[in-house]
Amino acid sequence: QVQLVESGGGLVQPGGSLRLSCAASGFGFSSYYMSWYRQAPGKERELVATITSNGAGSNYADAVKGRFTISRDNAKNTVYLQMNSLKPEDTAVYYCKGSNFIYVYWGQGTQVTVSS
Repeated sequence: QVQLVESGGGLVQPGGSLRLSCAASGFGFSSYYMSWYRQAPGKERELVATITSNGAGSNYADAVKGRFTISRDNAKNTVYLQMNSLKPEDTAVYYCKGSNFIYVYWGQGTQVTVSS
């Protein structure tokens, strides 16, 4: 059974940091690209960051460049999103996604709220 379980969300003040984790099981994690998406209330889901299967490459949405870092540990089947200098507009449900040429898997999401 495929599972992607996000954790690490919560309430943080503007300028603060959070580290999200996504633990994967039930598929060949190390051969999948992994991504983080987010969806704010009333808005469409948007891509935040993607990392290649071996972790050698990554890309980011313009809105988070220089503040967020995606990484992965293939030995632990886990992908991370380090979020620094958080802003109120980063408030959203954050989802992880695993994909290859054939399959796409989604987690259930974790809420991140940036507010004073």
